[in-house]
Amino acid sequence: MEILTEKIDLNNLDKSNWETFKFDEIAQKISKTIDPNETTLETYIGLEHIDAGDLHIRRKGSPDDVKGGKLRCYPGDIIFGKRRAYQRKAAIVDFDGICSAHAFVLRANSEVIDSKLFPFFLHSDQFMHRMVDISVGGLSPTINWGDLKHQEFLLPPKDQQAQLAKLLWAMDEIIEREKEVLGSVELKIKSTQKMLFSKVNYPRIKLNKYSTILGGYAFSSKSFINEGVPVIKIKNIVKGEILVDDDSNYITPDVLNLDKYVLSQGDILIAMTGATLGKIGVVQNKYDGAFLNQRVGKFQMKKGIDRWFMKGVLDSEYFLNELNKYIGEGAQGNISSEDVSKTLVPNLSESEMSDFGQKFESLYNSIKSLGNKISSSKSLQKSLINQIF
Repeated sequence: MEILTEKIDLNNLDKSNWETFKFDEIAQKISKTIDPNETTLETYIGLEHIDAGDLHIRRKGSPDDVKGGKLRCYPGDIIFGKRRAYQRKAAIVDFDGICSAHAFVLRANSEVIDSKLFPFFLHSDQFMHRMVDISVGGLSPTINWGDLKHQEFLLPPKDQQAQLAKLLWAMDEIIEREKEVLGSVELKIKSTQKMLFSKVNYPRIKLNKYSTILGGYAFSSKSFINEGVPVIKIKNIVKGEILVDDDSNYITPDVLNLDKYVLSQGDILIAMTGATLGKIGVVQNKYDGAFLNQRVGKFQMKKGIDRWFMKGVLDSEYFLNELNKYIGEGAQGNISSEDVSKTLVPNLSESEMSDFGQKFESLYNSIKSLGNKISSSKSLQKSLINQIF
């Protein structure tokens, strides 16, 4: 990839001989409709199956799941979400199937743009920002083909496009390889958790053998300010860690005597209410000293209990299944500290816990490292796309 980059020199890309084309010269809109109740096709793609900023479709549905007219799509086409364009959904079709009518099915005009370069063009900031600008409507802004087809874009000559596409696909291959490695590590974690929760391997015991659970403090809404010490709420538990964003709440540290609710690096937290009930997050160093909010629980491990072992146990589908037995009825689920404490978990000795803790520590650190690598690779890919377009 370095050789390709040197040949192309994206930092000094000469666009003096590039040409401007209207979008309907660049791509064709495929408008064939299909009744999902009458088709023999087996694959349906809704916008919910496409991830933001991802070229690839990683989830699929069935025509049996949907009603109403859908669009026919073919291998090599692009499904582009015409609703809420800011979500940046445009993915390559690698199957015969149908897709949501809230999308455009686009096919590159090979006389104007290389079909292998076309998907990256659709993911450029120039294209996506233009799509947001021409969207109309309030709650669900939508792109009209009549507006899109007249939009003009600058494209490189055909004799340069294949080389540019080769560079971008090389970067995509790197990202996909990294994701494959990440997936294999995630499978190792799940297989280790499955072995732990096997009743044949280990008997069960109540969680309170390992830890008590402290519920957070019920801060008054009047206590919150725009800066100060963060208060960790359920929304701040994100992908196994804590994330405090611009919309988070803060308090002044001298409002109350709240030492009991002060968090430390390594604390394991659990959501105790709502759609994400049971999700786990570990407090990073930068949030040392933050406060614990109501409906978020903190595990207070007993002496000799390995934290990585605990994370591996608590962050499993098996623990969540046990926890679900205690979820109360209502619009949103709720559990108490007592409910969490009596949830059944594997019964291990301290030495066995330590062994599993070392395994989980290594695996979770690999997950974090690979996640950082993938984020860096995606940033580089996005930079390359925007340097070109």
